Amino acid sequence: MKRPIYRIIMNTFVFFMAAQFLPIHAATPLHFLGAGLILWIVNLLIRPVLIILTIPLNLLTLGIFTNIINTWMIMITSGLVPGFYVRGFGVALMVSIMVSLANLALKRVLSQH
Repeated sequence: MKRPIYRIIMNTFVFFMAAQFLPIHAATPLHFLGAGLILWIVNLLIRPVLIILTIPLNLLTLGIFTNIINTWMIMITSGLVPGFYVRGFGVALMVSIMVSLANLALKRVLSQH
């Protein structure tokens, strides 16, 4: 069960780094950790259902619609974590791309060990 903690830490790190140059607000540094944890839970519970429900859209857009689903996950996380706020869909889209790239890199690093 090492991988979930790595993902939570990676999500937290990406939120913190994105807040350095995007309009993301966290009341305290612990709110970044809370957002990382909630994003992991949201991705675990809600994202698979949305992926299945939107298979036709994903096929039609050659998988690009998955970025929209990831953006929704960021926005849901922003709504669920008090003291953590991502301003707008565009910012959430940029953060979702950053999270996706970071988790892809993490997956590659973990698969080599």
